[in-house]
Order: sequence, then C-alpha cells, then structure tokens
Amino acid sequence: MPQENTRKIAIVTGGSRGLGRNTVLNLAKRGIDSIFTYHSNRAEADQVVAAVRETGRNALAIQLDTANTASFDTFMQNVRSALADLGADRFDFLVNNAGTSLHKAFHETTEAELDAVYAVHFKGVFFLTQKLLPIINDGGRIVNISSGLARFSFPGSSAYACMKGAVEVLTRYLAKELGERRITVNTVAPGAIATDFSGGMVRDNPDLNKLIAGMTALGRVGHPDDIGPMIAALLSDDNRWVNAQRIEVSGGMII
Repeated sequence: MPQENTRKIAIVTGGSRGLGRNTVLNLAKRGIDSIFTYHSNRAEADQVVAAVRETGRNALAIQLDTANTASFDTFMQNVRSALADLGADRFDFLVNNAGTSLHKAFHETTEAELDAVYAVHFKGVFFLTQKLLPIINDGGRIVNISSGLARFSFPGSSAYACMKGAVEVLTRYLAKELGERRITVNTVAPGAIATDFSGGMVRDNPDLNKLIAGMTALGRVGHPDDIGPMIAALLSDDNRWVNAQRIEVSGGMII
C-alpha cells in the first residue's frame, strides 16, 4: 500500500483554546503543521504556537471572526501568506471548529441572538469552506464540528442545536459534491466537554458535571484530550474511506 505523504498542513478555526487547541496539538504530534484562527486573544494563540514548536512542528495563528464573511477575502490573503511561510501553496485538512454558545429558552431567544448563532455556526462554516476550496488539495479532508445536542435535547439549546443540525446536513452534501475531488467530509459531534465553552459550565459547575457523568455510559464528562486525538486520527490516511458520517464522541451520553 502506498505510504501517506507526511508533509501535511491543516487549517483549524478556533484553534487557540478548548477543542481546537487540543486538535492543533494532536495534529502536531502526528507531524502535521497547522494554520489556526483565533478570535481576539492573541496571547492564547501565541501559547499554542509555542507549544506546537516544542514538538518540532510549525503553527501559525491568524485572527478571524468567522461570523464576518466580509473578512474572508482578507483571510484568504493571510492564509496564502502563511502557506508560503510553510513552504506550500495549498493545504490538506480543514477543521471547522470555531463556535460560540447560546443557552436560552426558546421563548426568550431573540432574533438578534438567533442571527448571531447562525452567522458563526452555519453561515460562517458554509462560506469559509467555499472560500477555501480552491486551495485545499484533492484527496483532502474536512471535519465539521457539531454537538451531541443535535441528537438529544436539553432545554435552552434549541438555537445552537438547530445550527449544528444544519451543519450535519451540509456535511453530507459536501461529501457528495466534493467526492469527485476525493475530498472526504465528516462531522464530529462531541458530548459535554469540560472546557471554558459556555462560560465553563460543564467544567466548573459540580452539580452539572455530576448530572452529565450520571447519564454517560463511561461515567464522567468529556475532556479535550478525548476529542483532539480522535479528530487527528480521523484526518489520517487510515480513515480515508470514512465519508459523510456523523461520529459522536460523547462516551456514550444518553444512550
């Protein structure tokens, strides 16, 4: 069987913290360089760059608000420059991870709040992927991050979960339309993870943490180290025949 080309480059949105950070670090462990985005905290992004360089790989951070589609042309220019710094003109993997949270009852959710979640979690994913298509290598991989909330329901998550459901449908369509370029497209749907997402509610609220652990087959909440290695593995050539799938990584939550 032909050996996989080890010179690969990933683009990861929201790579300065949480699951994105963990994904960038695990890609580095597999010999993959990354260009990742951060929203506003440059110091956090610089820490990720430094941590990647300690592994002997390279990472470059670019500021991006994925809700602002008008900025995508400038982002593309920055990506091309970053690729040149890495000695390339194309990339191999795209992980659409950047996101915000909204926990609010359906009857209280405003139009502005719904629009904001839509802009980040669906519109941004749709048009950023479209913008990057000309420079992703044939045979590349795309992973869209969804949520267990697209399968099970928790009150207060309707707007957020609906956008993740839309991303899961988009994944299947992209897999179909990009098949002729041998680009696979899959969804990874984490369960509840102990990060600073949603103000750290899963990580920092003992009662909520215990509640989630009790409804999870493996008896605890998830951690970034449960997700990043899985995404990195999914992007490897070992999983080249996995396509158009929704893969939930939740430890068996609510089964």
